[in-house]
Amino acid sequence: MKVCENYPPEVDTVLELALREDIGSGDVTTESIVPEDAVLTGEILAKGAGVVSGIGLCGAVFRKLDPDCEWEETVCDGDKVSPGDTLARVKGRSRAILSAERTALNILQKMSGISTLTSAFIEAAGGSEVKIKDTRKTLPGLRWISKYSVAAGGGHNHRAGLYDGVLIKDNHIKAAGGIAAAVGRAREGVGEDFSVEVEAKTLKQVKEAVSCGADVIMLDNMDIAEIREAVRFIDRRALVEASGGVALENVGEIARSGVDFISVGALTHSAPCLDISFDVLD
Repeated sequence: MKVCENYPPEVDTVLELALREDIGSGDVTTESIVPEDAVLTGEILAKGAGVVSGIGLCGAVFRKLDPDCEWEETVCDGDKVSPGDTLARVKGRSRAILSAERTALNILQKMSGISTLTSAFIEAAGGSEVKIKDTRKTLPGLRWISKYSVAAGGGHNHRAGLYDGVLIKDNHIKAAGGIAAAVGRAREGVGEDFSVEVEAKTLKQVKEAVSCGADVIMLDNMDIAEIREAVRFIDRRALVEASGGVALENVGEIARSGVDFISVGALTHSAPCLDISFDVLD
């Protein structure tokens, strides 16, 4: 995957807010210890095995405080790394590098953790053609970062937001008075601009969604027997997505059930950080 360089403006705002949050009125430790004209070189090192994501944003954090720093990436987003691997090197003003270190690592560790977990789900799916997708369960303001990381890990992005896809969920169905009414109004509202996806919690709802001509049917929190029965009934009349209760232990069985997509909220809301360190070179 290409290194993240041309990120959207809102991500730049996130980087600035993160630095402001950490540094506040000044890095009192660094400023009291390190001479103003000092220069250092440091390395970003992997301490755990995983998939890298956010290496470009990591460099962008250092450049926020030292625009003239030298930044060299030795891996690309999407690369698999092992403990001890060097991910990048930076040379610049010591005060700036040390003040930016924690923010840079926080971003790189979290993004790489998401990519690593995504890769693990894909591997656990057993090489099937089913697409592992993320959800909108992301920290506010960090959605682009989270979804970028899923893609770096080999996954696929679901809706970016409410504006780029129709997903009729249980509360929409209740508000509309039923699946047929909800699908009909959605079709009138968006025309052919978007596919229409319907969340189904029961096999009865699956049948209603098929009869209404839904393009995608999301099987929400169904057990494996229900998923297989739903797939047989749908019989390619719609694409099928499994969601809810998906874990590394059961994603392979779900993938073999015949669904087209599996959405996993844990990719973005529960991924542990990849262990990565920053070491100043002697």
